Amino acid sequence: MPHLIGPDFISLQVADLDAARAFYTNVVGLTPAASAPPGAVVFDTRPIPFALRIPVVDLDAVEIRGHGIVLWFGCDDADALHAHLAARGVAIAFAPKDGPFGRYFAFKDPSGYTITAHTVQPEASIH
Repeated sequence: MPHLIGPDFISLQVADLDAARAFYTNVVGLTPAASAPPGAVVFDTRPIPFALRIPVVDLDAVEIRGHGIVLWFGCDDADALHAHLAARGVAIAFAPKDGPFGRYFAFKDPSGYTITAHTVQPEASIH
């Protein structure tokens, strides 16, 4: 039977691609990939590529971006990343706490998406 293998690519639609690129590059610290299709920014994230793209739907038609979907990003230190983002005025959805995958917290990006970051243990990280 044909079946899904697993997540292979994640993309968020954003109204202001330049502002979103600046946020994820300059504030969050992601590195843009060397190439991307027109109207998109692809970041060098592993194991799954993450991208931003111009919208193909009416983003103003929804009140909450990504309602019902939770995106978890691994990071090297959730507490330190939380402090870094909070010091730069990033809206924090909830402060770091212990959970099923270690320390985690959530923040809001400029497009209104909630992003969860959790500390990835060195032996579990992918190089």
